[in-house]
Amino acid sequence: MQLRFVGCGDAFGSGGRLNTCFHVSGREANFLIDCGASALPALKRLEIDCNEIDLILITHFHGDHFGGLPFVLLDAQFSRRTRPLTIAGPKGIAARLAQLMEALFEHSSSTQPRFELNVIELAPEQGRSFGAVTVTPYPVVHGESGGPFLAYRVEAEGRTLAYSADTEWTETLIPLAHGADLFIAEAYMYEKVVKNHLSLKTLEQHLPAIGAKRLVLTHMSEDMLSRLGEVPHLAAEDGMVLVF
Repeated sequence: MQLRFVGCGDAFGSGGRLNTCFHVSGREANFLIDCGASALPALKRLEIDCNEIDLILITHFHGDHFGGLPFVLLDAQFSRRTRPLTIAGPKGIAARLAQLMEALFEHSSSTQPRFELNVIELAPEQGRSFGAVTVTPYPVVHGESGGPFLAYRVEAEGRTLAYSADTEWTETLIPLAHGADLFIAEAYMYEKVVKNHLSLKTLEQHLPAIGAKRLVLTHMSEDMLSRLGEVPHLAAEDGMVLVF
């Protein structure tokens, strides 16, 4: 399985990094996790064929994780996509997507796509399979607006990928990432504890209990980026490719 960080930045473009969007591909699996506002140009710059993507998983409804969907969907329409596409995410995703489409491109939410589009709600701790990909969402803590908030444990082709999404420390991160082949974890701050976000030092306290085989840090603020020289863990960069 291959993971490419299409974008790994925070909402404010810290370090010049693009909004969150991860592309995961294998022999059969081809999906995105999150689709931030900058996703479409970033996908095209990396020459990732959006029309071959079968599934887009959305963790929550903040623009740096969700705001790229209208652009991706309209591009699919105008490029005459025929392959079915599933978008899956927290409760309310269909209504929130329609609102977003209308806010950015009036009348776009009522335009019938040329391809089969399925928008599916995922329930916390209830696994769901999409072809070769099985997804188990876990609830996380990231404020009051823009939710519900989900982290994902994804199993495909004999590998397990876990993604914390945006969250402060919560015990659900332990079963989420326990024994995973790859754990992508937010490290928004280096040491300071801020509400709704995870610091590296807090995360490190729990790594033995999590027991993931490999860790990579993402969604880093300027505070965190300025300390990367002190960090013993792999930090994501836009365009980085990992095989797991």
